[in-house]
Amino acid sequence: MALHPLEGSERQPLPGASAVGKADPAERLQVSMLLRSCDGAGLTEFVNKLANRESAGGHLSREEFERRFGADSADIAAVEKFATAHGFTVMEEHAGRRTVVLSGTVAQLNDTFHVDLQRFEYPGGSYRGRVGTIQLPEELHGAVEAVLGLDNRPAATPHFGVRPRADDGMSFTPLELAGFYNFPPGIGQGQCVGIIELGGGAEPNDLEIYFSGLGINPLPTVTLVSVDNAMNNPMPPVTPTSPDVEVTSDIEIIGAIAPEAKMAVYFAPNTEMGFLDGVNHAIHDTTNNPTVISISWGKPESLWERASDESDGLGIPGRRGDGHYSLRRHGRPRLERRRQRSGRSRRLSGLEPACACLRRHWPPALGEQL
Repeated sequence: MALHPLEGSERQPLPGASAVGKADPAERLQVSMLLRSCDGAGLTEFVNKLANRESAGGHLSREEFERRFGADSADIAAVEKFATAHGFTVMEEHAGRRTVVLSGTVAQLNDTFHVDLQRFEYPGGSYRGRVGTIQLPEELHGAVEAVLGLDNRPAATPHFGVRPRADDGMSFTPLELAGFYNFPPGIGQGQCVGIIELGGGAEPNDLEIYFSGLGINPLPTVTLVSVDNAMNNPMPPVTPTSPDVEVTSDIEIIGAIAPEAKMAVYFAPNTEMGFLDGVNHAIHDTTNNPTVISISWGKPESLWERASDESDGLGIPGRRGDGHYSLRRHGRPRLERRRQRSGRSRRLSGLEPACACLRRHWPPALGEQL
């Protein structure tokens, strides 16, 4: 049987990591098979026209996007046939997200994708990983763009820092800074901000106290969404480097600046599979219908470029990482602020610079967030 290396799938151990043993062959895993678009060239052309304001029809609905640029039904059928032949269980398929989720044992995955999953330890912890490339059979060559979930090393880190509390104790609430930037009051009506979180969580009582202290009434609506079984998981006591700081700050800043916008917080595992699944769930969520997506965790990867194209095609602006730079083009954050491409996004105009300039004031024991 002819085999083909999956482009972009090569992995090496993390710096300082050493293999300490084989992964448990009986452990059951889920992997996401990311498929090509049924019209990848058309999607790229469409997004470029939007960027240059050359598209007369504007952005697409999620349903229209799935029809024009989702996964081809023949590719989905090929993956399902492949899964059955190798004893995998098909857990989920979604043409819009171009994803088929399979479940199988480590032994099955090793044999099928010609990898050797091992346990690694490194200064930051431990993970299940592999070395080398994934191999695909002829019938999936070209149809599958990525196989995610074999390796569960951390995919991203939160982008915040902490400095000692200033001697004069001066700090500003998001509302005060919003006033400095002349943000319109009460913005966000009819909008939903999708927030991607890859760890930690927020205590509902803390959010209520914070918003009430700012005089925000009624309280902003926050919906928690589980992706790949990840949950809101605050882990007290809070420390300056705790991911809870990032999660809580994201919700509090957005909720203070755009109190009438709903927030859908997508909790996903901090892995390549979790990161992409979280973004794709938000982009294609027809229940909460996010109109802007914020990601404060970041690590540039070329894999995310297609997800950015999809959000652009749907008219969903994205903000990511330090200052929420665009997650586009050859795996590198763009150095300039990305322009809003949709008139709809201007309704949340306060959010564009807010994520870069607003800071939450923490108790003296935790210092002040940079």
